[in-house]
Amino acid sequence: MTEPPHVILRAGAATDPGRFRDHNEDSYWAHRPVFLVADGMGGHASGDVASAEAVRQFSAVGGDWTDASAIHTAMATAASNITALAGTGRAPGTTLAGVAVTEQAGRPYWLVFNVGDSRVYLARDGRLEQVSVDHSRRQELIDQGLVEESKAIGGNVITRALGGGLLGIPVLDQWLLPLHARDRVLVCSDGLSSELTPMLMLAMLRSIEDPEEAATHLVRAAVTASGRDNVTAVVVDVARLTLAGGGHSGDDTDTLSDPTVGDAHDAAWAAGAAARRRPGAGED
Repeated sequence: MTEPPHVILRAGAATDPGRFRDHNEDSYWAHRPVFLVADGMGGHASGDVASAEAVRQFSAVGGDWTDASAIHTAMATAASNITALAGTGRAPGTTLAGVAVTEQAGRPYWLVFNVGDSRVYLARDGRLEQVSVDHSRRQELIDQGLVEESKAIGGNVITRALGGGLLGIPVLDQWLLPLHARDRVLVCSDGLSSELTPMLMLAMLRSIEDPEEAATHLVRAAVTASGRDNVTAVVVDVARLTLAGGGHSGDDTDTLSDPTVGDAHDAAWAAGAAARRRPGAGED
């Protein structure tokens, strides 16, 4: 029987209603095995209730590890419950983005998921990669190579969400990435990604060691830049990683029983990053 890996994570989160909103429709969850941000939509039509319902369902995913099936079940239940909130008024909704920890054959992985335009970024080896892909009209134009037209859009039209008048259970995009020692993951609402450049986000993530402090500074910077929207950030760090074959890693590299497996993981990460990259990605 394959021995499971031993992974210690540290996480921190921060949120702010922004300068111009009278209440905060963002919600977050930052407890292993799931770390997520839900950005409620609908204003006084209970966008905050919708995002809180998403968090309620995902908070029930327990254990040190989870899998794609549990993530999909939590999302589907949340979508159904949020749709039921509509009544006769404007339908509330929420975007959703997050990361969970899972393991396969004794190897740890990040299970990244999203619906809408909240985002997941991975900071590794001195660079910041947007893992999730926005479900928005702007992103569709970018994918078609119409970058200039995408910049002309006033506001961002969401094409996929939980509730929000969109019928049925949305398709949940998921990615499986090898988990490395010293990885740092950022999950955020678009209130942060629309205000801060990837370069600035990376600089702050690299310079602030404590995840709670890093999340707080990121949110504060977005509010200072404009604060037009609610802003939420969750930062997750790999503090220690032990894999099959003995030894541990918390400072520099993963410890692998077979170094060729590590090479394969790195190649998979590089290939996945290239496949996810979009012209103009990270711009709003």
